[in-house]
Amino acid sequence: MRLNLDTGRVQQARYIASPNCDARPPAVEIGVIVIHCISLPPKQFGGCEVEAFFCNSLNPSQHEYFRRIQNFRVSAHFFIRRNGELIQFVPTHQRAWHAGESRFQGRSHVNDFSIGIELEGADDCPYDEPQYEVLSELSRVLMAAHPAINTANLVGHCDIAPNRKTDPGAHFDWPRYRGSLG
Repeated sequence: MRLNLDTGRVQQARYIASPNCDARPPAVEIGVIVIHCISLPPKQFGGCEVEAFFCNSLNPSQHEYFRRIQNFRVSAHFFIRRNGELIQFVPTHQRAWHAGESRFQGRSHVNDFSIGIELEGADDCPYDEPQYEVLSELSRVLMAAHPAINTANLVGHCDIAPNRKTDPGAHFDWPRYRGSLG
């Protein structure tokens, strides 16, 4: 897997441009990877709804839950499907809108200095082997490109927004993930 530093894109990822991003603050150093999970509708996997959501084209008439989230403007840099397919929505040099109100090591606005990775899943469901494999490979590439990211700076959404978020949930195997990074 390769990250093109000029474009901020991983060559092996399918790219779908999300409008839900903007420029990072000047001279900010990327130093954190935030792990999330998402499925739309909740606990249903394999559809195209996450892509539609991150591109502001989710049809609210398709599901009751979609009506509740139809005005949200969110994205992530990457989305890893259950089968390991990697999709990129935002170049890494841009700020994706994934963390919301958040804090890490005393710093607020975690979107400014992080890369957001969504796993297709739910807080109370185990993740699949291909997801761990792709997540580990992607994380190694990102860590090589951004030396401020270390294993202590691999966090869940629950860690940076503990009163609001619980993802990636108790089934995410943090020791396995961190251990796979060498």
